[in-house]
Amino acid sequence: MSEARTPAQIEADIVRRRQALAVTLDEIGVRLHPKTIIGEAKAKTAAAVDRTAGRAYVAANRAVSDVRAQLVSQDGAPRMERIVPVALIGVAVIGLLALSSKKRRS
Repeated sequence: MSEARTPAQIEADIVRRRQALAVTLDEIGVRLHPKTIIGEAKAKTAAAVDRTAGRAYVAANRAVSDVRAQLVSQDGAPRMERIVPVALIGVAVIGLLALSSKKRRS
């Protein structure tokens, strides 16, 4: 069988366990402290915003590249056969919006 422990060994074991328990309780206290919880939530939110902003930047960059590819040739010259219709549509939409706004005011 096992050897009998002395009272000093038992007491030393109790002291070690109390110290380990104190460390564990301190760690739990830090993790559950409102400042820690808020800090972690802020960090997660910032990371999510960074990911979303990064995706938005990539999508916007891709859209600009696609439009540029449609309106500018490989050598960098403007494609007037595509630019003129787009410009006319833009002017027409702005004109309709101006007329609509003017009618509402009257």
